[in-house]
Amino acid sequence: MTAAIACHVARVGGTIDELSRLLLHPDHEGGRHAQHVALRSGQARALDYIRRVWASASAAVASTRVVESRQQAYEVLAALRDRIETTPWQGERGRTALRVLRAHLNFAEIAGGPLHHASERQTAEEAGISRTTLRVVYETVLKPRGWLRRLRVGHGREGSAWYVGDGSAHGHGVPTSLSRSRTTQYPPDLALEEWPTPETGTAAEADIDSTVIGRLMGHDAFAHHGLGSSALVILGALHARPAQTVGELVGSASVPRATAYRALRRLADHGLVHHRGETWTLAPRALEGFGANTLDAGPDRAVHPAQGWDVVAQQYGTAGVAARRMALHAAERAAYREALERLSEHRSPAVVIVRDDRQILVPAPRPDEISCAWHAPGGRVLDPVTGHPHAEWRVATDGRLILITPSDQRTYDELAAAHAEALSEWESLA
Repeated sequence: MTAAIACHVARVGGTIDELSRLLLHPDHEGGRHAQHVALRSGQARALDYIRRVWASASAAVASTRVVESRQQAYEVLAALRDRIETTPWQGERGRTALRVLRAHLNFAEIAGGPLHHASERQTAEEAGISRTTLRVVYETVLKPRGWLRRLRVGHGREGSAWYVGDGSAHGHGVPTSLSRSRTTQYPPDLALEEWPTPETGTAAEADIDSTVIGRLMGHDAFAHHGLGSSALVILGALHARPAQTVGELVGSASVPRATAYRALRRLADHGLVHHRGETWTLAPRALEGFGANTLDAGPDRAVHPAQGWDVVAQQYGTAGVAARRMALHAAERAAYREALERLSEHRSPAVVIVRDDRQILVPAPRPDEISCAWHAPGGRVLDPVTGHPHAEWRVATDGRLILITPSDQRTYDELAAAHAEALSEWESLA
């Protein structure tokens, strides 16, 4: 809430002093947290907290644009998609990051703008990867390079709030202009776990169809031990620009030459790509997982046309990976929801007795039944042990004493009714 108010003040051209006065005003409901910090830790600590929130909000407003209509939101998403498709996603981790980013773009398109909600489990299922891999990609590629920003961590049944960026924080690059006096070998990118080369480091050549990747990445055939992400980007590159040579695929798909040959060989074994001379093209129904024989396969290579992505997954032993992942996530969600329900109901061990095969609840002592000698001036209550006023108890306006904690959702009348019912049953039994 505080961050949202700070972003609004920053967007309309306000100042930090105006934000401070707004949040610390006693009648402003949105400033309850800042007021609580001031009451608990002092005014200086509250102002320091507001300064941190303001710095974060100012940076967020400066790096985003105002979307005033749904049509403008779709234009923003189309520009993001074009930037994603022309960015070189180098290395195995980079290609995995592309799958995760494409999953978030799917969610953003459904939400109608860059701001959307998604949980880790939901994103992992959409991208066809594990949660462990997902977290690594978040922390090493997408968040540091400005592609994704988590605005709020999910809680309860609500996923985290995410904002899809344009990758403007991308600071790592491979020099594209080479000279005789400079080496053509570059240190490995620690985040991508691959040695970049002059061929794969040119952003101007990258060109893939991310829609194809978003449609196929959830299939078991493209799991880690299946065709993998390299075959996925090769399919996306060939769909965006048919009839490419290996040298052209190295640039358009941002894969090393050896990786391109290996992925093409796998796809060709299933009849999903065809080789004519120096160029490679997709089979007519390759995106559906159905291969086709070609006369140019050669006598030394046996082509077994694929009969769907499920059959391809069975051949690689990855069939059922997505189903097992979804079952695991469903079990984790059920356990988490059960824990939330226990917390929301404030369950605690009850004292019961069994009489005539019936369980009778033993009512707790009424908290409002106290001696008048324990009443202190100002509605406070004396602690019978220490003789000093207790900080947390007060006498209610009706003269009765009761303690309702902030986590208790029941009203005073509901508590009193529940106690009266239990007391009546107990007295009738007695």
